Amino acid sequence: MIAAPTAQSRFLTPSRPARTKSVMIVGAGPGGLATALLLAKAGLDVHIVERLTHVGGRCSAITENGFRFDLGPTFFLYPRVLERIFRLIGRDLKKEIPMVRLDPQYRIAFGRGGHLDCTPEVEKLAAEVAKLSPDDAAQVRRFLDDNRDKMEKFRPCLEQPFNGWRDVIRWQMAKLIPTLRPWKSLDAELTRYFSDERIRLAFSFQSKYLGMSPFNCPSLFSILSFLEYEYGVWHPYGGCSAVSEGMARIARDMGVRFTLGEEVKEILFEGRRAVGVRTTQRDYRADALIINADFAYAMTQLVPNCLRRKWTNERIARKKFSCSTFMLYLGLEGRYDDLPHHTIYTAADYAENLADIESRHVLSEDPSFYVQNACVTDSSLAPAGCSTLYILAPVTHQHANVDWSKEAPRFRALVLQQLAKIGVTDVEKRIRYEKMVTPADWESRYHVYRGATFNLAHTWSQMLHLRPRNRFDELEGVYLVGGGTHPGSGLPVIYESARITARLLLHDYGWDAHWLGEPGATDSTIPATAQ
Repeated sequence: MIAAPTAQSRFLTPSRPARTKSVMIVGAGPGGLATALLLAKAGLDVHIVERLTHVGGRCSAITENGFRFDLGPTFFLYPRVLERIFRLIGRDLKKEIPMVRLDPQYRIAFGRGGHLDCTPEVEKLAAEVAKLSPDDAAQVRRFLDDNRDKMEKFRPCLEQPFNGWRDVIRWQMAKLIPTLRPWKSLDAELTRYFSDERIRLAFSFQSKYLGMSPFNCPSLFSILSFLEYEYGVWHPYGGCSAVSEGMARIARDMGVRFTLGEEVKEILFEGRRAVGVRTTQRDYRADALIINADFAYAMTQLVPNCLRRKWTNERIARKKFSCSTFMLYLGLEGRYDDLPHHTIYTAADYAENLADIESRHVLSEDPSFYVQNACVTDSSLAPAGCSTLYILAPVTHQHANVDWSKEAPRFRALVLQQLAKIGVTDVEKRIRYEKMVTPADWESRYHVYRGATFNLAHTWSQMLHLRPRNRFDELEGVYLVGGGTHPGSGLPVIYESARITARLLLHDYGWDAHWLGEPGATDSTIPATAQ
């Protein structure tokens, strides 16, 4: 065993055994990139194999005709997680990847009337709320204060692995039950603060980051809106994809090898131990394997069903999956300078819209949608005199009720028509570049199981030790990182999954993992610039 480092050195230079271990990461998504940075810092030989010709996975860029779009995430939230990882490898996130905090963070336009320009300044936010519901305005600060306490109590859970029910007991979950209120939905929890359903929606639409309805999502996730107001909604210049590209650049500087444009077709095993992968071109071998691909897709396509007991193809098919997204990426002539950077429109009957998505698996006639008009902040994303619009409509994951080969043109026209509800009326004639992605495309083109872009749903029955584990207990030498494992989907927790997985792998191979920090430790325990 390796002796624990001193307090002064524990976050600086990890001690390294004589023989270098090799680690292969399947997928260059944000979780895989973050894990590569940490393992390279520890001294491992890290090799990333990626099917696409570029890095980032769902957090990559679409670039065409001078226009640049994020493929997936556009909100960069809770930056302290990635800031910590960068400090651990001796870098400064915001120097490496410049970004700006948005104010207002976004506009929410309600189908039932009214809108909120949501600002991180609490008094101004309360004044915005008062325009719609004077009684609720007084509760804004109480909501934020209560969720600051909830977040601090729950944060260690987001930073440690759950390898079984004993870990849940050890974590003393029972003590947090009064705070977490697991019997309540997110919307029900918000009734403790807000009477106006529009205000509740403003503090719960963030459940879309998990691909879930606030009427089904656990009340725990009231922390999501708190995190936005406490730590900001940020725009990295170049988009969230620029974060992935920056991480890849640093990883290469640290000696990480990248093989792009090679699809992994199967994982190679000796018994139940993974020893490498077979791609479309060759075999690669490694001491350990980290899967950063979509969990359900990777398991059903890359691992023989007979090697899995708890996560067989049949059991995976019975799991609950998130919604999907219908996407339009539009490069436009001209600009919309009066349209905020982020705008969320919620359907007049939001509950029915969500039921269409989650229960009935049909397309709504009044779909909610989100628009990013990033050029009001970052003009580098389009040629001079032009701009970009990124449009996302939450829809059902792949289901027999919706045939996208037939529905896509009609739904595209409906989504463009919906833009008039936020004051955008002349898009069609301005389009100079267009790309559309449907749930069928997410599944076939991007290898997302059922096109469920937010992965396994975040129900209590699919969280903690009941989610696929970071050290994947079905197979030897296999680890998971990304939205399909603990803690879950969304960029901040995906980055945190990298620290959890890296810690487990280093511990398993007898390498020093103390420098990665302990769960629940404050940022003050990590030097501003690690060496």
